[in-house]
Amino acid sequence: MFFDAKSEALFDEMPKTPVFRSRVLLDIERFEIGQSYVTAKVQNRYADKITINIQGGQPGIELQESLFKIKDNEKGDDVHYAYLSTKLTQTNNIFVRKLPVIGVSDWLLIYENTLLELSVKDAYDELEISVV
Repeated sequence: MFFDAKSEALFDEMPKTPVFRSRVLLDIERFEIGQSYVTAKVQNRYADKITINIQGGQPGIELQESLFKIKDNEKGDDVHYAYLSTKLTQTNNIFVRKLPVIGVSDWLLIYENTLLELSVKDAYDELEISVV
């Protein structure tokens, strides 16, 4: 049912909905593969196309302002973590990761090695991000 033991532990750890500062479900049509990253376009709540960039490295996430409802005084100060979850298309296994919020950017930047590998394999098409 879960991609790995880490996903199972984090799934149980995830707070329930009222605790989240912001939650968004991204519908990803297609990944573009670069040298050491992947990108995709998603639509924000204003119907604008926003770029998400997934790359390896030290785990973390830089949020994109128009995708998340975060108050001005919470930009990096009051939000600490983001839970990323998705169901893999071939196996229906659940993948979950908890990443520290490292700031706000013009696009959504996600640093997580396994998620990058799954993106290259086009193993999922929706990604839920819940910020606490």
